[in-house]
Parts: sequence; structure tokens; C-alpha cells
Amino acid sequence: MLKENFLAVSLRTVFAWAFTLLLFFPLGWLMLTAFKTELQAIHVPPLFVFEPTMENFGEVQRRSDYLLYARNSLITSLGSTVIGMLIAAPAAYSMAFFRTRRTRDILMWMLSTKMMPAVGALVPIYVLAQTAGMLDTLSGLTIVFTLSNLPIMVWMLYTSFKDIPNEILEASRMDGATLWTEFRHVVLPLAVGGFASTGLLCLVLSWNEAFWALNLSSAKAGTLATLIASYSSPEGLFWAKLSAASLMAIAPIVVFGWFSQKQLVQGLTFGAVK
Repeated sequence: MLKENFLAVSLRTVFAWAFTLLLFFPLGWLMLTAFKTELQAIHVPPLFVFEPTMENFGEVQRRSDYLLYARNSLITSLGSTVIGMLIAAPAAYSMAFFRTRRTRDILMWMLSTKMMPAVGALVPIYVLAQTAGMLDTLSGLTIVFTLSNLPIMVWMLYTSFKDIPNEILEASRMDGATLWTEFRHVVLPLAVGGFASTGLLCLVLSWNEAFWALNLSSAKAGTLATLIASYSSPEGLFWAKLSAASLMAIAPIVVFGWFSQKQLVQGLTFGAVK
């Protein structure tokens, strides 16, 4: 019996490590390529032992002004997350504590909008942005990012609010609490974990958003996704510089996700599926 348990644990450990290495391989290969020259990057067979160089990172900054694209990503990600939370919180609050016969239908309709391919809404959104003078602007991207993530934010906050016992809210109302007082002093402290996981997840989604950034922005409001795409040219792909630009783009959000992984996992597994 002990031998069987040991074997089962060993197999699970080996499988877990193999699966982890499989997931990490693209990122690991990206990191290796970023420190190669262009000739080393396309060498056949691939080089695993080479003299690393920082030339690609310097070239990315000289050619594209990395800090400008990083600033645009930060502004649009934070802006869309804050605006989305301000809209999603009261919407989720009303549907969680003041349910009607249509509440479930509204929630399902909101979620169904995420099932439509983004390219299906590209033309009308592009025309609207062009008419409003919001093409290649940070405000235009922020609005689109907000609308894109809003259904997920409402669902996650709705789930978090539903876990609050009604008895607590009834007690606060019997003490004369207004809706704002109830939300601020009762609901908000009890659902702080839901707010944290929702905000962090949507921040990551906005930072990684590429489709809308590539189609609605260029030089002025381009995000890091635009920076990465700029290394694809008619002459071909500059693999080493492309890898360096990609590594510089994902490094901030990877570090951020590492330190906030507990809240992110909670948002992905708890709030997103209930």
C-alpha cells in the first residue's frame, strides 16, 4: 500500500513538472532568443550555448521608444480597470441584492457578448471611433478596453456579492443604513477579495489586449502590443529583436502577476465559473 502511494505521488510529481516545463518552454525560448544576434536566432540547428548580447534591447529602445509604449499600456490598463470597476460594482450590486425575473437573462446576455469574435465588431467600432475623433487616442483605447472587459467584471463582482449573507444586509437596513452606507461599510469590506481579484484580472487582460490596440492605434497611442507588431516587416521577421521587444512587453505584467497570483487564481477559478 505504501509503495503504491509512493508510486502515485511520484507519477503526479513527474507529470506536474513535465506539464510545467511544457508551458514554460515558449517563454524560456523567447528569453534565450532575446539575447542572441539575428544570425544566431535563425541558426539551424538551434543554438543553446552562445555568448549573450544586450544589443537587441538597446536597439528596441533606440528604434521605438519603449517607455512611450509602456506608458500607453499602463494608462489604458489602469484607466479601463478603474472605469470598469466604477460601472460594474453598482450593476453587480443591484443584480445581486435586488433581483428581478430578468436578472439571470441579463447576466447571460452580457456573458454572451464575449462569445462573439472581436473582428465581428471591428467595422462599427472603427467607424464610431473615427467619427468621434478617437482613433489613435488613449481615451478611445481605454473606452474599448473597458467595454471589452465589462461583462467579466460584472459577473465576477456579482458572484462575490452573492456570497454575502442577506442577514447582514437586513441588519444594516434595520439600523437605518442607506444604500450608499450599506455598500460602503458592509458590502465593500466583505467583498474586498472579489474587488481585488476582479481588478487584477482585468488589468492583466487590458495589458495583454492586442486586437483592438493594433486596429485602433498606431504611433501616438500604441501600446506594447503595437511595439511588438512593428518588428514584422516586408523584409521578414527580426526574430532576435522581436523576442527582445516581446520580453520587455511581458516582463512587467509577469512580475506583477507573480506577486498577485493568489488573487488572480481566485478570480480565474472562483469568481469566473460560479
